[in-house]
Amino acid sequence: MDLKKEMKLKIGVVGAGFMGQFAHIANYAEIQNCEIVALAEYRPDLRHKVATKFGIPRTYENHTQLLNDSEVEAVIVITPRNITGPVAYDCLKANKHVFTEKPMAGTLEQGEKLVQEAKKNNLQYVVGYMKRYDEGVIEGKKILNRLIETSELGSILFVRVHCFMGDSFCNPSGYIETNEDSPESIVSWPTNPEWVPTCYELDFSGYLNTYSHNTNLLRYLFDETPKVDYVNFTQMDGRIAVLNMGNILCSLETGRSDYHYWDEIIQVYFKKGHLTIKTPPPLLRNNSARVELYRAGEKPETKIYSGNWTWSFKTQANAFVNDVLNNTPSVNPGIDALEDLRLCEKMWKMQIERNPQKNMDT
Repeated sequence: MDLKKEMKLKIGVVGAGFMGQFAHIANYAEIQNCEIVALAEYRPDLRHKVATKFGIPRTYENHTQLLNDSEVEAVIVITPRNITGPVAYDCLKANKHVFTEKPMAGTLEQGEKLVQEAKKNNLQYVVGYMKRYDEGVIEGKKILNRLIETSELGSILFVRVHCFMGDSFCNPSGYIETNEDSPESIVSWPTNPEWVPTCYELDFSGYLNTYSHNTNLLRYLFDETPKVDYVNFTQMDGRIAVLNMGNILCSLETGRSDYHYWDEIIQVYFKKGHLTIKTPPPLLRNNSARVELYRAGEKPETKIYSGNWTWSFKTQANAFVNDVLNNTPSVNPGIDALEDLRLCEKMWKMQIERNPQKNMDT
């Protein structure tokens, strides 16, 4: 018997805001082979109320205090983007396994620093691209692998990746809010590289925060990081990049909308059909991606895969705990997440080279 499977992973959490509570603390609190033993949160009232609700025995004002807690074996970091990297770095230096929300950091250089620290200390360092744990996405990847291996639908003609966001929150309830202001953090890293002009800083960091999910999912499905052929990121609400994976072209369409629904899809077009993966709103509990496989021919047919009542955030939390306890490789290691930073920087360098001064009217 594997004794580690009978153990409980002792977890500390940094950050008790909405995402921290709703998408992470609530899930880890329900996992049998882990225990949240400590919570760090700057806002005292919020810290006390969240700890009371989830039965967390010890609380701290900041992550530095939490890292002095010898019982904490792994840390879940759910903080603002400028804080995530330095907090994760301190945790790794303190020899703690780490899970953070995405993106792992604001720049490729920062990300490499984090990965090197994790490798040096032989630690699990995981970045929260939870769509890789979506049951429908996993099924979609299995189907895609089979179609590529057998060539039953012919060759791939084109790949379309589309995300215009919409409503990702799905009317959540049950989380704790207070009127406290967040004090200035004791640590902070820049959220964009030095070469990004001031006029593009918010655009770059916002793009990385939102659409690295889409580049990450594309790379997961094809086990490859694409090259960049063309970008036009001038208009915030509608942008396009043309990527290529050998002889396969891919459009990456990104933007923002006020849709009531969530508008995110990946389509792989073959000579004789197409595969469609439509992902659900991120915070819609117990709903997985919808997968459709269309086959052309004399009798065209569409097969639809509809998953069980699972939620990628919950599956992700279970995976992190089990991977740490059993020392098994993560689906989302930090070293892999570096590729999304690298790809994002390549796209934005191309945008800045072709249009160094943003047109403020767009």
